[in-house]
Amino acid sequence: MSEPVLLGVDSFVARTTDPHTERVIGPEERFEHLLDEIALADRVGLHSYGIGEHHRSEYFDAAPPVILAAAAARTENIRLRSAVTVLSAADPVRVFQEFATIDLISRGRVDLVVGRGSFTEAFPLFGLRFEDYDELFEEKLDLLLRINESPTVTWSGKHRPALTDQPVYPRPSQERLPIWVGVGGTPESFARAGLLGLPLMIAIIGGEPRQFAPLVDLYRRAGEHAGHPPEALRVGLHCFGFLGDDVAKATNAFYPGWQEMFTQVAAERGGMPPSRRAFDAMRGPDGAFFVGDPRTVAEKVLRVSEQLGGVERINLQMTNPRLAHEDLLHSIELLGTEVAPLVDKG
Repeated sequence: MSEPVLLGVDSFVARTTDPHTERVIGPEERFEHLLDEIALADRVGLHSYGIGEHHRSEYFDAAPPVILAAAAARTENIRLRSAVTVLSAADPVRVFQEFATIDLISRGRVDLVVGRGSFTEAFPLFGLRFEDYDELFEEKLDLLLRINESPTVTWSGKHRPALTDQPVYPRPSQERLPIWVGVGGTPESFARAGLLGLPLMIAIIGGEPRQFAPLVDLYRRAGEHAGHPPEALRVGLHCFGFLGDDVAKATNAFYPGWQEMFTQVAAERGGMPPSRRAFDAMRGPDGAFFVGDPRTVAEKVLRVSEQLGGVERINLQMTNPRLAHEDLLHSIELLGTEVAPLVDKG
């Protein structure tokens, strides 16, 4: 029997046009909808809800800690997480203080996922060179981990003023904030997370999840080599996903916004525009998308977990620019009430 996989939702708080009426949803209404979505995810028993970080006109998630604090006050059980915090462009002291505060508001329900994110706008916005990304990330992660270990910190680095016996408060409700490393597809990122003994959140936005098996193995071998216990080397996935009563309903609701989103990305980055054929392949049995009816999605959850040697959690990125609020609510409800019980059975 397969091990159960914890299920959740991630959101980039996309600017949305109602596909039924073509009415553009304003930011105030979009945030009202978002908090309704998170509250529903809590009620139907999903494990976690994550908020991304972007600094672009098509997303409203530039300040994830503010959103998560509002969600903490509206929920009781669901874990709240970043998806991801762009640590290279942030101050680790402030990141810790903000998420420790949310942890107190939520009574210990916060996970912090740190990484680069899929866009680069944060770097020029905060006066940083993208070329320094890796050095910035490594240094700032070191400081964040030091702060998490002790309320008094002595530290020095290249990109931030030194700290000498500096107290950092508040402290979280949990003994320490759970800090995950969000990664894409570079072996160095997987190995670094393993050497540090930190849990791993893998963003799989295309291709086939089973292709990541060698990288997951590298992560686990690096962690074992560094002396970390197997239970510390946990793996989660961030993937596109959407639920409907049947495969056609799920696909027809999710595809138009996905196509719009990646047409824009392709234009910016010079790639091939997305196609329905590519989308259908990725929602197929071996593809990266968890789109379909509850049984189809549950079977894929278990299959992907087995392919990667055991996955602790999978969070589905459901939001896009052309999703009706009621369809998104229905998808969240199906994930919690129908997919999660099937996954629990293994």
